[in-house]
Amino acid sequence: MPSSTSASPISRASDHGAPVGRAAAALAVKLVLAPLLVAQAVRTRRGAPVLPEAEGAREGVLGTGSAPPLRLLVAGDSSAAGVGVERQEQAVVGHLVRALHAALDRPVAWALRARTGLTTEGVHALLAAAPPFAADVAVVITGVNDVIGQVTTRRAVRHRAALADWLRGSAGVRHVVFAPLPPMHRFPLLPAPLRHVIGADARRHDEALARWAASRSDVSHARFALELDPAGMASDGFHPGEPVYRACGEALALHVARVSLS
Repeated sequence: MPSSTSASPISRASDHGAPVGRAAAALAVKLVLAPLLVAQAVRTRRGAPVLPEAEGAREGVLGTGSAPPLRLLVAGDSSAAGVGVERQEQAVVGHLVRALHAALDRPVAWALRARTGLTTEGVHALLAAAPPFAADVAVVITGVNDVIGQVTTRRAVRHRAALADWLRGSAGVRHVVFAPLPPMHRFPLLPAPLRHVIGADARRHDEALARWAASRSDVSHARFALELDPAGMASDGFHPGEPVYRACGEALALHVARVSLS
């Protein structure tokens, strides 16, 4: 399992000031509601349907022409793997690659490395266990399992720093894009108050990620609004459906196009 090799001043600062106050308040709420939260989490996990990862190619080239292709790596957890839709063309990678090709008007050579259930540290281990895909830009979709597994924000940022450093060093990636965490308080599967507690954790993780990414020129946080409703979600009420994957893929494509042209 990979270990963190660096942590920025931003990650250390995330345990001070207002973030510490919010974290302490959240911990107090969890302690008070612990019996109920545990019971809800157990019932939710037992009752949740298990959906497969999307089928289809996980590497390819879209487009032709004289311009060299942009090499894109997409890595992450079940949302990166397309759980909730049948085919990768319907998943985030399909929408991302098509929108990026249209935005840049050049070929895109892409690869997907993702697996259900992975934390940020797990994504690092998955990538490090296989020959790296030589990419110009990497898009990392992770964080939900960090929140569910109660990984602290400080540790989650350290794991992201270690992953970014590995991608930059061992895989030769020029820029690493981290997708934002979704608004987990809007997941239909999660009952209240569990959804509110999990949602607050997700917001803290995303805020810490944004502060850390802002301290580096080779990393960015793709901030975009994401509205979730049952109609746009998969049948399990936890994973995205195609409307959400489309919105995410197109927003990520715009962000990748900007950083690839800078």
